[in-house]
Amino acid sequence: MSKQDGSSRQVTTGPVDDSATPILHVDMDAFFVSVELLSRPELRGKPVLVGGAAGRGVVSAASYEARKYGVNSAMPMSVALQRCPNAIVLPGDYRKYREYSDRVMELFGEMTPLVEPLSIDEAFLDVGGARRLHGSPAQIGWTIRERVRIETGLTCSIGVAATKYVAKVASSRAKPDGLLVVPAADTIAFLHPLPVSALWGVGKVTEERLARLGLRTVADVAAMPHEALVRAVGRALADRLTHLANGDDPREVSVHRVEKSIGHETTFSHDLTDPEAIKRALLDLSNDVAVRVRRAGVVARTVSLKLRYGDFRTVTRSRTLAEPTDVAKRIYEEAAAALEGLVGDGARIRLIGVRAEQLRETGGAAPLWDPDEEWREAERTIDEVAAKFGRHTVRPASLLGRGRRAVDLSRRDSDPDEA
Repeated sequence: MSKQDGSSRQVTTGPVDDSATPILHVDMDAFFVSVELLSRPELRGKPVLVGGAAGRGVVSAASYEARKYGVNSAMPMSVALQRCPNAIVLPGDYRKYREYSDRVMELFGEMTPLVEPLSIDEAFLDVGGARRLHGSPAQIGWTIRERVRIETGLTCSIGVAATKYVAKVASSRAKPDGLLVVPAADTIAFLHPLPVSALWGVGKVTEERLARLGLRTVADVAAMPHEALVRAVGRALADRLTHLANGDDPREVSVHRVEKSIGHETTFSHDLTDPEAIKRALLDLSNDVAVRVRRAGVVARTVSLKLRYGDFRTVTRSRTLAEPTDVAKRIYEEAAAALEGLVGDGARIRLIGVRAEQLRETGGAAPLWDPDEEWREAERTIDEVAAKFGRHTVRPASLLGRGRRAVDLSRRDSDPDEA
């Protein structure tokens, strides 16, 4: 069941058939502005712009209050301020936006491994294989929205559909802060009343060209004789528009990305407060990371530590090594050094992560001076034992007798900025 309010916003409010709708498109609402308002709650409900105010500055993001004046992203700031003179302009903090983006993308990855980031603030998810763990696609969508709100203070809009294209259209219809499920059987009924601008590939020029042919809705495009559409916009675009107008989109969610780092992280079933327990977890993670670094035939120049506290506040610290390494002892020592000052005084730790960054291939050549040579040989011996008898057959003394982590969310990470 869905409803439409006085605007074009459309959301699902009750039971709906989501049995054949495994694709989610999650889009953060006014992302840059929303992140800024976390530390400026007094600006909520006001027209806020993020971007450069001087010279040829442009709008990077606009609050929904500012959008009512016809302001949108990529617009020259001078034009935006003419349309909305009372707008409040804030400079961007892209490092902060990246941190929040990483937290959100990580949350998506906890629901399904099939995540395809499109940009810093949106992604496609295929949740077809996650039903047993997390419920139906609609239930997963509700869970994601709630977790994003609780864990970051931000809101997102989600489209749930049978294809990527329809899911993306649905998320745009649900904005802001809504969820819309389009049952597979209702795909055509959902798409056809929409304006032609809802079709991917239809910009202002193409929209005007289609309007001259009397094509103003998606239904008009679907009903247009194909060869006539080819003559109007060319074969490639005509083929795409015809497929989309009929709800056809065979593309799958793609997770192939260039790996620029190797990391493991753990979310604990209960917050940790004991510094020694935290260090043991750090050592465990460092060993896991080192094994994969060696297996990949690379060494790391930078070690990054990630901590998430019980209140969901997240901090990261990085340390650059004099010589790149693949040795767990070195990775642990650097991560432990980064940990100093971050725990203690009753701090409650929800998540710990260790990541090896600035990777490069070893090429089989060792540096002239290698302070970790003996440890490296020992750890490679352990690798050989593990290959024969199983992982954790041989472990550091401080880890003996410990079971595996209660909740292990470890996985490979990559930095979107470097991909």
